[in-house]
Amino acid sequence: MLENFFKLHENRTTVKTEVVAGITTFMTMAYILAVNPSLLSNEFGSNMDATAVLIATCLASFVGTLAMALLANYPFALAPGMGLNAYFSFTVCGAMGYSWQVALMAVFIEGLIFIVLSLTKVREAIFDAIPSTLKKGVSAGIGLFIAFIGLQGAHIVVANDSTLVSYVDFAGNWHTQGICAVLALIGLFVTAVLYIKGVKGSILIGILVTWVLGMLAQAAGIYTVDAENGFYSLYPAMAMTDFSAIGNTFGQCFQADFSGVGIFNFVVVLLSFLFVDMFDTIGTLIGVSSKAGMLNKDEKLPRIRPALLADAIATSVGAIFGTSTTTTFVESSAGVGEGARTGLASVVTGLLFLLAIFFAPIFTAIPGFATAPALIFVGFLMVSAILNVNFEDATEAIPAYLCMIAMPLVYSISEGIALGVISYVVIHVVCGKAKKITPLMYILAVLFICKYMFL
Repeated sequence: MLENFFKLHENRTTVKTEVVAGITTFMTMAYILAVNPSLLSNEFGSNMDATAVLIATCLASFVGTLAMALLANYPFALAPGMGLNAYFSFTVCGAMGYSWQVALMAVFIEGLIFIVLSLTKVREAIFDAIPSTLKKGVSAGIGLFIAFIGLQGAHIVVANDSTLVSYVDFAGNWHTQGICAVLALIGLFVTAVLYIKGVKGSILIGILVTWVLGMLAQAAGIYTVDAENGFYSLYPAMAMTDFSAIGNTFGQCFQADFSGVGIFNFVVVLLSFLFVDMFDTIGTLIGVSSKAGMLNKDEKLPRIRPALLADAIATSVGAIFGTSTTTTFVESSAGVGEGARTGLASVVTGLLFLLAIFFAPIFTAIPGFATAPALIFVGFLMVSAILNVNFEDATEAIPAYLCMIAMPLVYSISEGIALGVISYVVIHVVCGKAKKITPLMYILAVLFICKYMFL
């Protein structure tokens, strides 16, 4: 049955490979179960019920990932997107002062718009219009981006007032940041050696080994719990979730009070969600599918429309459950790195999100430094896409380069794509190669420029 539905043999994969890859993807995404409720329940932001957001996060991730598996048969997992949740909480609800119900309604409408755009081939056309060179740059940029996320999660890279970022002070913060960074580096070496030796599940093994070493370090007193500064116990807690809490957010987007909310301001919020979500999703699909070898000879992704439709459905469904925009996760590349090629891996990931509702305290105990080796290593696998860019043709290479370096430096996939598209159009026009640019690329460039001017 699995062979017939997911076409495992045709995609050169096995049930075992897909299951391990699906678990790996979940493990690298599990941090969202802790981060999303933390952001959306912040008293200076949207101030939602944390338990309700946790349940909504699990349900939205389950529905979205399962939709991706059944509609598109791709190993891409979905969850409430990082960046979008911060914008939801601290900008829309915090700085702009709107209620979280209004923000959820904006997310719900955004999802409906995306459903229409997906059915009418608009999003598919945007995906196909992006030149092959930029697609390589997007893939490499996402590799650097997730590697940077991993380095931060491991506390190897920390904030610095003079240089913005620097490496951790191992000695000065040995029992918290220092030991986390060392354990992450050990996990990275374990992952790399196992991968080189051809051991299946090397990325997942690296996560588990790093986590176990962390628990041993805590038992030995090397790692010190400092909850006030974000260093929690590494032992999984045995507790159940309060399921009644979902009533605090479920369907609340339909109870939004729009008194005092100007139509123009609401449209601005809606368009902001729309722009970021659209190009984050397209960028992720380009990057992950390129790495997996899923693009055809024309650099197009087969079954792109159902993949985008699944993403759109997940966004609206997630808003009903009570969470910010649900989108395709770049961490799907961890599963792809383990050999995932079909929706069976997504089914596994989705089911684990559903199970996480019951055992959320266990999954949220997976520390950032344990998943960091997976993200850093997968970043290495993805950045190699830049080798396929023709650096002899500067008009093609420079936009890809700008796209690649922008993603980690501005901490956004969509902003990297924006810089890549704008620079590609401008450079080609000025250098007399305007004929290579499709009409849709001109439109995208203008829209991105307008976004920066007016949004």
